[in-house]
Amino acid sequence: MRLMPVKDISIVISSFFVKCVGFWLASSPSEQRLRNITLIYTVFNIIFSVWIQTRDFYYSWGDFGTCTYIACNILCLNIALFKTFILFLHKEEFLALIVYMQKNFWTSDYSPHEKRIYASWKRICTYFICIFTFFTEASIVSYAVRPIVANIGRNESDRILPFNMWLDLPLSMSPYFEITFILQVLALCHIGVCYICFDNFLCMMNLHVAAQFRILQHRFKYFHKSQYPRKSERSMKGKSYSCIDEYYVLFKKCIQQHQALIAYCRKLEDVFRTVVLAQVLTFSLLLCFVGYQVLLADISATRRFTFVNLLFSNLCHLFMFTYSCDCLRRESSQVAVAVYTSPWLDLPMNKNGRGLRQDVRFIVLRSSRPCTLTANGFFPISLETYTSIMSSAMSYFTILRQNSMNTETT
Repeated sequence: MRLMPVKDISIVISSFFVKCVGFWLASSPSEQRLRNITLIYTVFNIIFSVWIQTRDFYYSWGDFGTCTYIACNILCLNIALFKTFILFLHKEEFLALIVYMQKNFWTSDYSPHEKRIYASWKRICTYFICIFTFFTEASIVSYAVRPIVANIGRNESDRILPFNMWLDLPLSMSPYFEITFILQVLALCHIGVCYICFDNFLCMMNLHVAAQFRILQHRFKYFHKSQYPRKSERSMKGKSYSCIDEYYVLFKKCIQQHQALIAYCRKLEDVFRTVVLAQVLTFSLLLCFVGYQVLLADISATRRFTFVNLLFSNLCHLFMFTYSCDCLRRESSQVAVAVYTSPWLDLPMNKNGRGLRQDVRFIVLRSSRPCTLTANGFFPISLETYTSIMSSAMSYFTILRQNSMNTETT
């Protein structure tokens, strides 16, 4: 099965990155084999990189600044490997979410006002994904350019690689150096894609579902105008019972859409709940180590520039992640306000009128429990999570700075 092409830069970027990792729909057995080979390469690449960084951490033990630098790399690698593993276990559900979004969100028949609502949310999604991708790729480029700048004026026996490899080989000599450098840069680029691809899709899914809840709010408020737009200014009290019956049919369609969105959010929660927990647990440590490299570590200007990009990438990543979840939570809860402000008071007390009032009560009760993503069920993710993670990161940073000062004193 193949998805229809969509002219949206956020969707194009996100789908391209997911294809590079090996998670996408295949239209033929040969294409599926290619996806499987790509996924195997991704997993092998990350595991091999973790092994390299772990050996470097072992041989650098005692150098506090170098150990924190390697710890940043290991955390990024481990979270990328963990997300790949979890999404592989939920691969069918993940692809089903993408297919549903393509059929019901990207290509739906919207009214002019609904198109403006959808376009505004797409614009927010595009900003987030482009900024996050820019800073992440800038960090990747900085990792690759740093040794090139550092090797200017050095002898052949004194050249450095992007990452240390403790092997019994003359890696600074040609042609070992060139081969190893190219392999490390290729692995680095692929890991960078793996690090951001699933988070881009999570942000996009959250914001697109939030857009659907906003559109649903508009439909609940003005469902009576969709049937008779030219007579919308007239009171519904003067309508015939046949018209009221048609209004009730439109209202039930809105209810069905609400139920479908709730079911979609539940599936989204089932797929990403463990990934969300890992993100929350990792962000505090990662921001702490990156902040130490930027502010306190005695490193070169090129490495500091690399970690400045990485710091902005992580801050954007965290805000994108928590803001999209907060939008989903906020917009799903606002459905109660929208349905209550709909003109249900003007309906007569016939069978459909009483049924519609009963449905309004049920929708208000259901919307009081908003749809949200949780950290594996422990707590919901919102903008408050952003402040909590930043506060924890600052606490860890204070401890790390104190430890660094004690180390320098001794």
